[in-house]
Amino acid sequence: MHKSRLFLSLGTAVITVGLFIFTAACQRKTNDTLTNADDNGGYASDHAKMEQNSNDVVSIADAAAATNSGSGVDLRTTATTISGCATVSRSVTPGGDSILTIDFGTTDCTCADGKNRKGSIIVNYSGRYKDNGSTHTITYSNYFVNDNQLTGIKTVTNMGTNATGQVYYTVNVNDTLNLGTGNGEIVWSGTRTRTWLTGYTTTERSDDSYLIAGTTSLTRANGNTFTMVIGTPLQVAYGCAWIEAGTVTVTRPSGVSATLNYGDGNCDSEAQLTIGSHTYNITLK
Repeated sequence: MHKSRLFLSLGTAVITVGLFIFTAACQRKTNDTLTNADDNGGYASDHAKMEQNSNDVVSIADAAAATNSGSGVDLRTTATTISGCATVSRSVTPGGDSILTIDFGTTDCTCADGKNRKGSIIVNYSGRYKDNGSTHTITYSNYFVNDNQLTGIKTVTNMGTNATGQVYYTVNVNDTLNLGTGNGEIVWSGTRTRTWLTGYTTTERSDDSYLIAGTTSLTRANGNTFTMVIGTPLQVAYGCAWIEAGTVTVTRPSGVSATLNYGDGNCDSEAQLTIGSHTYNITLK
């Protein structure tokens, strides 16, 4: 009788340990791989695309305003070439506002930063473009970057300089990036603070970099919406297709948060995503 009980106890222990090992193995397998397409580089890649496109457009508008002294100025012939493709013209509305039209033409042109562009960026502003407190509104006309169409509106306000002497702007953005036939679109809205980190005092765009802060809502092509709150300011630079540094807290549709870390300043497509106690290496697309 005692032997039977001992055997039963040992058997139960073996089964219990076996179940524990099996369960732990399943947990490790689940935690080692991101199977959700949203988490596995999805919203991180979309966020990086929208940040880069937004900053790029504002930067192009800045360069055009700095270069333009009248109508018909071709940016290909200036020291502050913004693209190798665009022609800038200036007009004045009956109310006295200035309009810059940055025209990339009707067919793809490979610009100085390696991106293909066509269509126009339109900048409407009052007074002097770079004055403290000046506001300009940016819209688009059939504007494409690498075959993706950007539509929407941005309102950019020059806030002057911060406590460390850096020029910064507030940017209210409502943009949509159409990814082409059958691929849907990314919708993005929110408020940013855009601080000029390097390159403000030079005429070259190649040394321009910025710090971005703020909160946005991002809706992916699959309809899932995410709230993105920047923790450590994002660093973006001319000539880099990726966000180089910074962190973002992402609230997913489930209500659970994750943290994106874009790195420490290198221009690469690698990032890290932390969900709970687990951190994953992801590749931006």
